[in-house]
Amino acid sequence: MSAAGRQAGARRIRAASEGPANVLAIGTAVPPFVHETSTYPDYYFSMTNCNHKTELLDKFKRISSKMQITKRHMVVTKELVAEHPELTTHKDNSISVRHEILMEWVPKLAVEAAETAIADWGGSKDDITHMVVSSTSLVNMPGLDLLIANGAGLDASKVRRVMMYYIGCHAGGTALRTAKDLAENNKGARVLVVCVDCTAVFFRGPSEEYLDGLVGHGLFGDGAGALVVGADPVASEKPIYEIQYAGTTVVPDTLDYITAAPKEYGMYFHLGRNLGTAVAKNLEVALQEAKELAGVASVDEMFWAMHPGGADIMNKVEKELRLSPETLKYSRQTLDQVGNISGATVYFVLDRIRNDAHQSGFTTTGGEGKEWGLVIGIGPGVTVETILLKSLPL
Repeated sequence: MSAAGRQAGARRIRAASEGPANVLAIGTAVPPFVHETSTYPDYYFSMTNCNHKTELLDKFKRISSKMQITKRHMVVTKELVAEHPELTTHKDNSISVRHEILMEWVPKLAVEAAETAIADWGGSKDDITHMVVSSTSLVNMPGLDLLIANGAGLDASKVRRVMMYYIGCHAGGTALRTAKDLAENNKGARVLVVCVDCTAVFFRGPSEEYLDGLVGHGLFGDGAGALVVGADPVASEKPIYEIQYAGTTVVPDTLDYITAAPKEYGMYFHLGRNLGTAVAKNLEVALQEAKELAGVASVDEMFWAMHPGGADIMNKVEKELRLSPETLKYSRQTLDQVGNISGATVYFVLDRIRNDAHQSGFTTTGGEGKEWGLVIGIGPGVTVETILLKSLPL
């Protein structure tokens, strides 16, 4: 190699971090509108003028009662629907109205979560070098990444941005994996990660021909989650978790288990009936490398921030992997309080784990004081994102 080549190589080596990436901060945001599961079926059928569909209402009540969700936060209210009645029908052209609603709320929630994470971090906005943003709700030009940067007061000309659209529920893991790579390959990088979604993208009146819609209306909520990720933390920073490994697994023969597509009348999605079984049967293999790197005999020895896609998925995972009831408690608590917020949900789970460590007097940031933990994103594909975390002293 020539002298010039050696010098260039040295510059590249020096440009990388010395240690692993860390989660330095967490922030979350939800809209102010609270919908209790116990009353939502009647509320939903009333605001969509479908009270006459009594059999379908009874079915929705049965579906909702099995969700193990107490409440969710959603921007679509009876007042909003009264302004935009085209949302109440099953297949009226409503894409423009939906886009207006999403343009108001998605950036707002994303900026709130980003600003909360930056405040939690305690650093200067000028030190944010990269952004990784994901949403399955809003597609727009200029992109959501730029809208967040401007809204949060970042210098968009200096921040290198990555925008991910239509990834779905494993986006929290995908975005964190990407942030890890950026932080470890750019010395001094501080990466702002934001995942945000809003059910206005698919809200519509109930229909007998689209029962997946009833499941979605009982499961999903609105909100945003944000992280600050960086390697080689300085004295003023207080890292929460070290990111030791990130991997992706695609479950064979499951491409049609979770599907979604934009239509003139909003997003249409399909959730396969065998989804929970497929995830449970293949999850142990997906977690094997992380388990070996942690040096634990069982994944049950680690704390879990698993995407709570639904109660059925968690029940089947718990049974198949013979997990103790405590292992998924943070995911279950998150589902209970905010529902499924797509990719952002695992950041709500991580925040709950961190807060519980503070409140319960643990010596580390891991759940129940455990050293090793997992972020597990589960979404279309079926794709499983696995992030291995090491908890740090409080």
